[in-house]
Amino acid sequence: MVSSLSLNSANAQVNLNINIGQQPAWGPTGYNHVEYYYFPDIDAYYYVPSGRYIYSNAGRWVWVNSLPAQFGNFDLYSAYKVVVNEPKPYLRNNVYVARYRKFKNYNGRQAIIRDSRDAKYYVVKGHPNYNGNKTVVINNNRPIRNQNMIVKVNRNNRPVQNYDRGNESKGRNSQKGYNNRNERSAERSNDRH
Repeated sequence: MVSSLSLNSANAQVNLNINIGQQPAWGPTGYNHVEYYYFPDIDAYYYVPSGRYIYSNAGRWVWVNSLPAQFGNFDLYSAYKVVVNEPKPYLRNNVYVARYRKFKNYNGRQAIIRDSRDAKYYVVKGHPNYNGNKTVVINNNRPIRNQNMIVKVNRNNRPVQNYDRGNESKGRNSQKGYNNRNERSAERSNDRH
């Protein structure tokens, strides 16, 4: 029972940490979770959960729904984006400016979600194959369909074994005769104590 509770909380944690459906179509591929994007070309940020841009204006960080006119020629699809998963990275902006200045004018050298053929990105609004069913499948061949966003992560690619098959004559207490994994792990736990 304890192992099933820890498994459920592990699955819940994985589900909460994946936000592919919130990422913009211009975002780079390869990230199951993104909090912020940093744009070295304009020294600004994008906060994925709220869909807002953050830029410095007269020494203050301003949050806006769309980039102001001063960034009119900036192309989100071809510009280089740095994924940042730390709280309020703009408060350490000098670190990001120094670390990523080499990516200024690095146009078009980053694979983006809009151009990906990976089905897990079909939940991103703006993707050419957007299906709107809020299904995300990671490391699995069969999608699970539901109204809510579902994330399936295969942590273990081994098939579940039926330990009772072919051992009926050996009885319930034989080493290979357990009906499920919970009985087997409970037995192991008891052996250690």
